[in-house]
Amino acid sequence: VQLQASGGGLVQPGGSLRLSCAASGSIVSIATMNWYRQAPGKERELVATIISSGGTGYADSVKGRFTISRVNAKNTVSLQMNSLRPEDTAVYYCNAAVRGLTGPRYYWGQGTLVTVSS
Repeated sequence: VQLQASGGGLVQPGGSLRLSCAASGSIVSIATMNWYRQAPGKERELVATIISSGGTGYADSVKGRFTISRVNAKNTVSLQMNSLRPEDTAVYYCNAAVRGLTGPRYYWGQGTLVTVSS
């Protein structure tokens, strides 16, 4: 199983970006899908989470600005980021609880850099 993230880049404060992540491989089902981020010198933190039925949760710092969504049939998860701030600058990682042929485990994508700067 592999997770491939894309969509990062440089954006000005107040701008928007959309991150996407696709899971591939021998997947039976995917439960929770998450986005984490890690800023320079800081610990990795959970940004947003979505369960298979569509229920979502967000870190307080991104509530009202970020929206997580998923397409179960395509094993994809996205993160729409609006009203971006310099403090949103980080490497963003997708993460998923995948049930594969060998059983359930968490997988990580490779990370995509988001830089918010004027």
